[in-house]
Amino acid sequence: MFTPKYPRPDTAPFPTSTPTTSYAPSPYQPTAYAPAPVPTASASSRPTVQLTPGSVLTLAAGGGALVLVVGAVLVSMLLAVAITAASVAVCAVVIRSILKSDRR
Repeated sequence: MFTPKYPRPDTAPFPTSTPTTSYAPSPYQPTAYAPAPVPTASASSRPTVQLTPGSVLTLAAGGGALVLVVGAVLVSMLLAVAITAASVAVCAVVIRSILKSDRR
């Protein structure tokens, strides 16, 4: 089951003589090069977006609100990490002082 199975050896006979047909190369005949035509862009069937002053103002206000929300989330996450690090540092100092006073 776990022994490798090798393929059977090739039984085709080796050629013993050289081929009898000869190959004569044809003379080189250069041809003119013509580049392929470049396809042109067809007219788009999608409607174009026309921005009015009101829609530009809405987009700017939405983008600003998005930046403020993402910034607030990132700052709150950074603050959470800083508070956690400070509390771990305080715990380490307290545990160290307990162990130090226990040795005396």
